[in-house]
Amino acid sequence: MRDRDASGRPRNARPRDGLGRPLAPGSAGVERVPDDLALTPEQGLAEAQRLVDDGRPFHAHEVLEGIWKHAPEGERDLWQGLAQLAVGLTHAMRGNVKGARAVLLRGAERIAPYASAPPHGVDVAGLLGWVREAVQSLASRDAGDGHRTTVEPPRLRTAPDGG
Repeated sequence: MRDRDASGRPRNARPRDGLGRPLAPGSAGVERVPDDLALTPEQGLAEAQRLVDDGRPFHAHEVLEGIWKHAPEGERDLWQGLAQLAVGLTHAMRGNVKGARAVLLRGAERIAPYASAPPHGVDVAGLLGWVREAVQSLASRDAGDGHRTTVEPPRLRTAPDGG
């Protein structure tokens, strides 16, 4: 029987590993992002960055998805795109090259319209450059040309000094 919250909505309480893969019931998984986590955009970006830097982009996606669901209409594509970038990084780290490229490109398409006036200090231009590099690296890996294809974690926000 599936775990449900107080209102009867299903929850996924199954333990997961650092890349979000489900583990057997009763296994020790990594700490999960609470379903009811409510963060400001600034708090969410900081937490998502921490998770990405810790090699847990799937969990960063859950944080960003929570913000997306509560964001004003004019920012929803930004947050959905950021969540997709985290999912794309998750696929890359799992070795799913084709899936990683597809989701990274969809995420980039969603955030691109915010490049001229990015809210909350999101480094849209930097993220778009990161996606280009990541997709190129993944294409090299897919072609089997022997190039190193580790996808470095992105920076979600510009430095506090604007640089």
